[in-house]
Amino acid sequence: MANAIKATIDPAEAKHFGTLAADWWNPKGSSAMLHRLNPPRLAFLREQIDAHWGGDPAGFTPLAGKSAVDVGCGAGLLAEPLARMGAKVTGVDAAPENVGAAAAHAAQSGLDIDYIAGGIEDLAGRQFDLVTSMEVIEHVADPAAFVSGLAGALAPGGLMVLSTPNRTALSRLAMITVGEGTGMIPRGTHDWSRFLKPEELEPLLEDAGLKVIARTGLSFTPGHGFVTGGNETLNYLLAAVAA
Repeated sequence: MANAIKATIDPAEAKHFGTLAADWWNPKGSSAMLHRLNPPRLAFLREQIDAHWGGDPAGFTPLAGKSAVDVGCGAGLLAEPLARMGAKVTGVDAAPENVGAAAAHAAQSGLDIDYIAGGIEDLAGRQFDLVTSMEVIEHVADPAAFVSGLAGALAPGGLMVLSTPNRTALSRLAMITVGEGTGMIPRGTHDWSRFLKPEELEPLLEDAGLKVIARTGLSFTPGHGFVTGGNETLNYLLAAVAA
């Protein structure tokens, strides 16, 4: 039941990201790192979508006829590509400023996306074929309750895709010391102690009735930028379905 979902929004985190809303779509602005992360994240997502639903990798609308929700959508960097893939998309974000920026950008782009200011607990029992949440779980007040809410939003036969930083010495160096220290990432964006290792996140998914079907690392290489592969020391993505 939706009313049974524990509140997961951390007000301080919502306020922090709300201040970044106006600059979110600037690829050289405060959200530049997210713009660089998006292509490999989308590639993994598309791979999982095609594998799960038996789609044509060369097709343009693998999500035609399906519903999708992006939880912690920011200003729509992932929601818009999902809409272009053919899905009926809902975006949810704790910062009203982000939702405003997302809705305005979608309108300018001619995309019909339903944006909601709130958390996973504000979906009122709705379920979706695809549930995504990228770089979000490390910002919520209760990760277990958040994962439970995501699982509740997943329709029978659906697919979930998540990404999050790993809690390692490298992620602290790259994202906090260097990233925030040099201004590449807005200061105060991350609390390293809240990052989840894969062996911590996967039991939360299992407890919520899900099983992980794919996992890959997201790392940075000087020659190619962010790439997916076996190196999970910085960040990782995973796909899950109902167990």
